Amino acid sequence: MIDLALMLKKQRKKIFIYLFLFLVFLSAAGYGINREHYKNQLISSRAKAKKLRDKKKETSFKSRMRAADWQKPSEKASYPVLSKYKNVWIDVSIAKQRVYIKSGNKILYEMYCSTGIDDSTPTGTYKIQKERGTFFYNASSKEGARYWVSWKDNGVYLFHTVPTDKNGKYLVSQAKELGKKPNSHGCVHLSIPDAKWIYKNISQGTKVVVHGTFKA
Repeated sequence: MIDLALMLKKQRKKIFIYLFLFLVFLSAAGYGINREHYKNQLISSRAKAKKLRDKKKETSFKSRMRAADWQKPSEKASYPVLSKYKNVWIDVSIAKQRVYIKSGNKILYEMYCSTGIDDSTPTGTYKIQKERGTFFYNASSKEGARYWVSWKDNGVYLFHTVPTDKNGKYLVSQAKELGKKPNSHGCVHLSIPDAKWIYKNISQGTKVVVHGTFKA
């Protein structure tokens, strides 16, 4: 005869094993869900922290900037001493109407600028060329400028001050547009001190990157 007590004991043992395995499964599933939840929380926290850092950095740079004034340096801070930095280059943002003096990815100085009307400032990667001077006047456009430095086509595309007439008198109506919208024939207009600083401090061969389009 079948030992009923023994059979019940075996069944209880099986039930206990199945129950134990079921609990282990639930625990593992819960751990996986919690781990995914914590992972998502960590990613979200890191994203928020980065956004906060970027916002603080942007606020910091905004606090360094003066209101756009074609007769003054763009920043309240002093111009950088470039001998202290490596990989110095110039980043021209047509979209923002800004020129950034950079060391690698670090912004050393930000300048208001005005680029070419109708995206006439060529985009791409260039280098500061040997041509530079303290004044020029173009009879065909009836405009001149001070402290010019060539970055493309050997004297065609330049960094220079806001425009002047043939006598070197600044055209105030155009100068007031600095940093607000494109206002040149293709060159990059700068405030008088900013243009003078580039003329005196940016050496031949320095990389210049021009990018973006302006949207009013």
